[in-house]
Amino acid sequence: MADVLNHVKDINTCARQEPESFIRRAETRYDELLNQTVERIFRGGVNVVLLAGPSSSGKTTTADKIQQKLTAKGHIAYTVSLDDFYKNRNEFVLDEDGKPDYETVSALELDLLNRVLVDLTEHGHCFLPRYDFIEGKRRDDALEIQLVPGDVVIFEGLHALNPVISDRLPQDALMKLYVSVSTRIYRGDETVQMTKRDLRLVRRMIRDYHFRSSTVENTFSLWDKVLEGEEKYLSPYKYNADIQLDTIHNYEPCVFRSEALRLLDTVSETGEWFPEACRLRKELDPFEALPSAIVPQDSLMREFLGHDGKAAE
Repeated sequence: MADVLNHVKDINTCARQEPESFIRRAETRYDELLNQTVERIFRGGVNVVLLAGPSSSGKTTTADKIQQKLTAKGHIAYTVSLDDFYKNRNEFVLDEDGKPDYETVSALELDLLNRVLVDLTEHGHCFLPRYDFIEGKRRDDALEIQLVPGDVVIFEGLHALNPVISDRLPQDALMKLYVSVSTRIYRGDETVQMTKRDLRLVRRMIRDYHFRSSTVENTFSLWDKVLEGEEKYLSPYKYNADIQLDTIHNYEPCVFRSEALRLLDTVSETGEWFPEACRLRKELDPFEALPSAIVPQDSLMREFLGHDGKAAE
């Protein structure tokens, strides 16, 4: 995108000379994209938003920010995770390793999901489920909602753009959003310094450490499976979206640099993932470091950093 600095030299110049302004411009860029999205939802008379994106794209924060902006316009907005529509644990299809397959769309109770969506789009009323991940059970009538004109329900999850979810619904009642990192970062010679996927991987590595007490090795071990699920269940449908939102904040390699390098240093030199750690180190090394404290507390980056430099409760 033309309004995103995506060359290492330019990013570092801004980080050194005007860090606060640099971060403020990135935050403003994304906020303006969200404002435009909310205006389209508002003008279109939409009451259901389907929001999908790959891992560490910022789906949760984006959904929350859209909800807040709609609420500021005087309308009630709800956010719903598609994870709440998971089948009960004893009903899951098993993968090739004999473990529950959480990635496939068939892991969702699709009949229930479609009934909820039809009730919302046709009648403005439904009962929403809640999933207990400790018990592995779903309660189907956990929350009753009744919409009035202008109210919106945002459904967020990997499969939100899958036609098996949306094709039965009146399309004029829907807005489909695809949220991801859509910008690469280049060196001066126009070769790629950091790919879109690697930006997401660094986000996930830091988020997993803060929020899931996960090692770098564990994040690496899961990543290929995550990408496989995205290619199979998300990528074929991303062009169904009415709007695609690029969640890159071009200062993020600078803010992530110090912590990411520290985490990568914990990877054993004799371990399976040491070459991957070295590869990411090489990508992050050229960036000017910025402290995480400089990032606004309401930034999408806080989804990965936590608040005040610590994991949020």
